[in-house]
Amino acid sequence: MPAPDSVIQALNASFEASVDALCTLARIPSVSAPGYPIAALQASAEAVAALLRSAGAQSTEIVAPAGCHPYVLGEWVAGSDRPTLLLYAHHDVQPPGREDRWRSPPFEPTLGEGERLYGRGVVDDKAGVVVFAAAIRAWLDATGSLPVNIKLVVEGEEEIGSDHLAAFLRDYRERLAADVIVLSDTANLEAGLPSITTSLRGLVNVDVHLRALDHPLHSGMWGGPVLDAATALSRLLARLVDDRGEVAVPGLGEDVPALSDAERAALQALPFEEAQFRADAGVVSGGVLGGDPARSALERLWRRPAIAVVALEAAPLAGAANQLLAEASARVGLRLAPGQDPARAAERLCHFLQEDPPFGCEVSVEVESLAGGWHTDPSGPAFEAAVRALARGYGRSPVFIGCGGSIPFVGPFAEVLDGAPALLLGLEDPICNAHGENESLHLGDFRKAMASAAHLFDELRGFPRTGG
Repeated sequence: MPAPDSVIQALNASFEASVDALCTLARIPSVSAPGYPIAALQASAEAVAALLRSAGAQSTEIVAPAGCHPYVLGEWVAGSDRPTLLLYAHHDVQPPGREDRWRSPPFEPTLGEGERLYGRGVVDDKAGVVVFAAAIRAWLDATGSLPVNIKLVVEGEEEIGSDHLAAFLRDYRERLAADVIVLSDTANLEAGLPSITTSLRGLVNVDVHLRALDHPLHSGMWGGPVLDAATALSRLLARLVDDRGEVAVPGLGEDVPALSDAERAALQALPFEEAQFRADAGVVSGGVLGGDPARSALERLWRRPAIAVVALEAAPLAGAANQLLAEASARVGLRLAPGQDPARAAERLCHFLQEDPPFGCEVSVEVESLAGGWHTDPSGPAFEAAVRALARGYGRSPVFIGCGGSIPFVGPFAEVLDGAPALLLGLEDPICNAHGENESLHLGDFRKAMASAAHLFDELRGFPRTGG
């Protein structure tokens, strides 16, 4: 059933307060990357806990196991005869990047044109925290109770890989037992089009270190017979892709699951305009899209491996000397199709990078991180409830999509919670620039997501109880 009109009215009446609550969270520079103040993450956790208490949580707790950034737990009990939803969001954010490229200070949320709120974390993922809290508060204000039991986990280290999440879930397994999982950290295919994510790519990051000399040399006195590390590394990295941009590591694609005719047809049916895609990505005028042109862009983005040099280090331009550089390094990021084995992919990639070093240089490779992808069948009562809720909240039927990114925590959630269905919903859109400068949130979608969450709670009222 949809939420009563009184709940939606309560949401609309408190919308400005919800925007203010989001701005309060986004002003806290809760960057989880190494080198940033830990105190900001603690302050962020405390602000989240205060928000959950204001939304009527019967219990809140800040939990920081050894070596972890703080988690926040909140709980609302509706009754032992009701199903339990476990909601997930995260309160940590990415570093601001080049602050001079921001249209306004990154930690001072600012309203811009097109109903967009700008600031680090406003869409990834502090908006998710506020959406859940606002929907819960509206139910309590309008009716005095909730249709389902709710447990909310707000993580503090998602942006650095959620390294401790699986252990955290195992340690708190009984406390977090639930019938349905709702995760807030994904995207919509376009602004205003609600989307349910059903697949994620995996990720392998490896660090490559190349050594050509035991010390730098004058490029004029030695250049020619003596070759430099940066040039050698460039040649090595160029081997990673072919002329179309396809991954060229031998054997790496052999375990990519084939798409069924129905899956390929579903991708083809989704709205997609290449010109808009190129514009949203900022592809330069002469640039081309990479990969096999016989496959759709969405298949290449969601269901195929891709490789990129995500960091490159030799010598800074500022103060550069006319030297032959002795050493150079890079981080190579390999996105995996859902279903590929990340350990196998890491082994193939490392072997390829070390097999035949350019110019006889010394090459070492180490795996920085790896995580598998994820895929689910969007059938059953939980997904049916989500479709109805999103259609009511947005006024448009939702679509099922994939995600080219990697969210390592989804697998551990489903595994630890005995296979409870996972609904991946979110607020990002193609131009929100999450992780980049000028991250933004579409406030119209923010309102619609709150309404959808409120409807979802009621749509799941009759879900079969198993884990909660």
